Amino acid sequence: MPESGYPWPIETTRLDNGLRVVVSEDRTAPAVAVNLWYDVGSRHEPDGQSGFAHLFEHLMFEGSVNVAKTEHMKLIQGAGGSLNATTNPDRTNYFETVPAEHLELALWLEADRMGGLVPALTQDTLDNQRDVVKNERRQRYENVPYGDAWLRLLPMLYPPGHPYHHSTIGSMADLNAADLATFQAFHRTYYAPNNAVLTVVGDTTAAEVFGHAEKYFGALPARADIPSAPDGRTVAPTGKPVHETVTADVPAPRVYVAHRTYAFGTPGYDVTTVLAAILGSGRGSRLYQRLADGERIAQPDLVGAYGVDLAHAPAPLIATATARPGVTAERLAAGLADVVDELATVPVTAAELDRAKALLSTMWWRQMATVDGRADTLSRYAVQFGDPAKAADRLPGWLAVTAGQVAEAAAEVLTPADRATLVYLPEETS
Repeated sequence: MPESGYPWPIETTRLDNGLRVVVSEDRTAPAVAVNLWYDVGSRHEPDGQSGFAHLFEHLMFEGSVNVAKTEHMKLIQGAGGSLNATTNPDRTNYFETVPAEHLELALWLEADRMGGLVPALTQDTLDNQRDVVKNERRQRYENVPYGDAWLRLLPMLYPPGHPYHHSTIGSMADLNAADLATFQAFHRTYYAPNNAVLTVVGDTTAAEVFGHAEKYFGALPARADIPSAPDGRTVAPTGKPVHETVTADVPAPRVYVAHRTYAFGTPGYDVTTVLAAILGSGRGSRLYQRLADGERIAQPDLVGAYGVDLAHAPAPLIATATARPGVTAERLAAGLADVVDELATVPVTAAELDRAKALLSTMWWRQMATVDGRADTLSRYAVQFGDPAKAADRLPGWLAVTAGQVAEAAAEVLTPADRATLVYLPEETS
């Protein structure tokens, strides 16, 4: 197995309007993945416009100048393809995987909604999708046990005014208050070719993709005054732990312990990623061995730890456990905190380090095994680090982490004095 993070060819160009185009040819199968990253997520949203980036993820499927409502999806699926879109604090991305002969169709559709959504956007469409987002909030966050944990953790980790303080789902009050013209202005501001990266991976050539990109995207005008996102790279430690207890309709006590670490893409976050695998990935992790298998205070399938790959601020590391029957939240929280604290004092063994790196290598190559996984990865590194080839640094970065670095990082960023603890308690039943 190669250790290089990206052993496939990468070719790039930039159109006159600023659109960056990335191509990685792979003739293994007659399919292509088209991936378009826009440099706009919830961290870019001005005051009073929270949730806008996520709402546009929905609106971009609701018709444009030459494509009727729902037709984008029908055309891609009718061509034998698949498609979707996602939003996070750092970006919004749109992606399709289609048979190679339908590459041009996918590029035309993406160009049409980049440049042609605003003229087609109506009040009825806007109102309809606002209702869809409200239902999504209820279904994913409000009516699911523990579903609002992320909404609660973000303001515990990042102060008011910080670009990561609010979630991508946003405020329903902000979405309801904005008129059609405000949403149109948001799209014109951020959905511009010079604020996007188009990546194509698969059974094609760079020359073919560059030609199609010029044909369909080349006439779209650049935006000269795209505002920068607020700077969130520095969050001053408060020296005061934050604690919140929520009584809700949940089946058992659950505890989240969260810390700010390092920004995704930095050497420090590579260490954090290995640390998270040692702490909470699978049955060999410290959390499982101690809380689920040893003390037997946590449910085996509901204990773990993970980093959240945010690139423009100290990114979170979150550890969580759910209590077995009869175990109190206080006991569970104390056990969880003890395991986290011991990362700085109980040395990581060679076996723990090897296991974590093996897990991460498997995860990486699983992502790289598909054209759509590779396309998304190249778009990420082009948008966030200016060079898609930097994707090759990630796996070697993980493999170079030492046990000493894990202990140093734990001592620096996992301190009890700067910890956010969120506890869920079941409602009392009569």
